[in-house]
Amino acid sequence: MKHVFELSLGLGACLLALAADRASAQTTPNCAPRDAVIARLAEKYGESRQSIGLGGNNAVMELFASRDTGSWTITVTTANGITCLMAAGQAFETLAEPLPAKGSDT
Repeated sequence: MKHVFELSLGLGACLLALAADRASAQTTPNCAPRDAVIARLAEKYGESRQSIGLGGNNAVMELFASRDTGSWTITVTTANGITCLMAAGQAFETLAEPLPAKGSDT
């Protein structure tokens, strides 16, 4: 499941450039003011913020997930406060694995 988390973060980072375009078009159905998105994720899916990162153009990537149901959502919020849903899925797990030894191929 570590790979799912890494893929999620990688996907979120790759989509940050797209988020700026999506967030600026406030008519996009997958974008809304951050407060509304966060409330919806909490109320409908029981998701809370699990991780956060800063991308280009000061866009903030956040991963929300429910430890009870395993659902997860990646959002990107731009400086204007508009949050866009970038990806969502199931089977979220929290992992804390050590880095591989230097020189290791795994």
